[in-house]
Amino acid sequence: MNKLNAKIPDGPLAEKWTRHKASLKLVNPANRKKLDIIVVGTGLAGSGAASTLGELGYNVKVFCYQDTPRRAHSVAAQGGINAAKNYKNDGDSVFRLFYDMIKGGDYRAREANVYRAAEVSNLVIDHYTAIGVPFARDYGGLIDNRSFGGVQVSRTFYAKGQTGQQCLLGGYGALTRQIQAGTVTMYSRRELLDIVVVEGRARGIIARNLITGEIERHAAHAVVLATGGYGTIYYLSTLAVNSNGSAAWKAYKKGALFANPSFIQIHPTSIPVLNEFQSKLTLMSESLRNDGRVWVPKEKGDKRNPNDIPEEDRDYYLERRYPAFGNLVPRDVASRAAKERCDAGYGVGDTGLSVYLDFRDAIQKQGAKAIENKYGNLFEMYEKITGESPYNTPMRIYPAGHYTMGGLWVDYNLMTTIPGLFAIGEANFSDHGANRLGASSLMQCAGDGYFIIPYTIADYLSDQIKVARFDTKRPEFEEAANNVKGRIDKLLAVNGKETVTSFHKRLGKIMWDYCGMYRNEEGLKKALTLIKELEEEFWKNVKVPGSIEGVNQELEKACRVADYFEMAKLLCTDALNRKESCGAHFREESQTDTGEAKRIDSEFAYVAAWEYNGPDKEPTLHKEPLTFEYVKLQERSYT
Repeated sequence: MNKLNAKIPDGPLAEKWTRHKASLKLVNPANRKKLDIIVVGTGLAGSGAASTLGELGYNVKVFCYQDTPRRAHSVAAQGGINAAKNYKNDGDSVFRLFYDMIKGGDYRAREANVYRAAEVSNLVIDHYTAIGVPFARDYGGLIDNRSFGGVQVSRTFYAKGQTGQQCLLGGYGALTRQIQAGTVTMYSRRELLDIVVVEGRARGIIARNLITGEIERHAAHAVVLATGGYGTIYYLSTLAVNSNGSAAWKAYKKGALFANPSFIQIHPTSIPVLNEFQSKLTLMSESLRNDGRVWVPKEKGDKRNPNDIPEEDRDYYLERRYPAFGNLVPRDVASRAAKERCDAGYGVGDTGLSVYLDFRDAIQKQGAKAIENKYGNLFEMYEKITGESPYNTPMRIYPAGHYTMGGLWVDYNLMTTIPGLFAIGEANFSDHGANRLGASSLMQCAGDGYFIIPYTIADYLSDQIKVARFDTKRPEFEEAANNVKGRIDKLLAVNGKETVTSFHKRLGKIMWDYCGMYRNEEGLKKALTLIKELEEEFWKNVKVPGSIEGVNQELEKACRVADYFEMAKLLCTDALNRKESCGAHFREESQTDTGEAKRIDSEFAYVAAWEYNGPDKEPTLHKEPLTFEYVKLQERSYT
């Protein structure tokens, strides 16, 4: 039986959210203090939700595994945040932002959710400006905009190359205010290890104190997961090494459906792998493609210094293939194009696995100072890592794992299939389809946290006012805590010879080779076999030193990697099931004559939501049909 009810409100697209807000039930201010809410994660989504709910008068407990909320991974976002303000008077609108997101996601997202994200984007910018985020200004003092991939307007607000950091600091300030006011209690250095479900509703979490090692129990009337994505499943990615998908995975194993898990974005502009000892890759913002031109030599194996290669010997392949969008095509298109050029023998650098991103023309036209004002910190970062200055030599870039469009299935109210468990930001699947447009991540996270979840969670809590606070000695908490401790004891007891990192690295290579930018049936089936074999080896030969007490970072990694083995199998299963290509999910069997993604709308115009059935059992696929009333399903074209 299909469990999915998206709860999309009736009415015209532009009025759905306004009408829905008017129909939602409320909680009286005097009653909010009776209700406890747990928020896990302190990025833009989590800090936004926690501070707003605290301001409204709820009792909020917020958790992060970092030593401070300021270190949440939103800090790493560089290029900007979108909003449909139309400050440039270039034809932008809420509907155009909505359309660009639907098209960019290759028509694999809900119209209603995407339109709402576009609608609240303007509120997000007003809010961040009000709390002091220092967005770039033009010569007259007005907030400036720039372009990003997959669009033909300038709607991206930015703070040089550190937009995520500045937005997070603004959100942290608002969160700290509520901590000081006593409405929010902060639990740093805690990692969620299980969700507690009582009589079918999410009522708390089990967390490990990463300093003392204590297994803690925390109860609440509702739980909000703002825990980000799972891109580190590839081992090498643009994410912080501690970013992980374990919180969402625990929710999946407790009954929350997992939607479109194979939809993982590959970012086209990462600094290439430099050696075999790296634990992560470094993002170079998509904003650089505003002024940087992507090219490779026209001759295979051309080893000349890039500055010695004349114009007539350069292939600006994105401008050649996609003249309407040029270097600002969407990320999935740019990534596959770079891989195709490198695979064909035109790649540059020692390995041949990179292409040039060149600022020569922009510097000549605008001056070095203007380029520094836009991208100075990114240029400094690149030079520190590679030893080469982008002011003098073209950057070398190559695609890398980045963002996950897949995540926990949620309805229009952002609630999972477990009543009382909500997922916001990158932790859910809802807004980006099969490919996220650049600068829409911060937009969605902030919109979910500040302007959506405060309305929808109130509707859920409106009939919970008389529900007493939960005793964490209840059998459900006892069982969950014992299960967590039992799994940790099992990991420590293996006492094998190989490090956790070595297993993660091998798993990441399997995933990158067979479930990365290009996928096919044979490779995905092989990946499933290899993952199962490696997982069995992991549980026989992993070495986790130390004990459960105190700081034990190897134990932290082991818990996450153990989850990644299970998650990797679901990713490959989902990719195998979806025989079409769409967005970042590229099945080699389904491509156009020109090598672009070829959708099969008659068979796959749905959200694939997977249900956990227990260990060693195949998950059940539930399908949420996607219907399009306001945009026409058609093949994406950026030419």
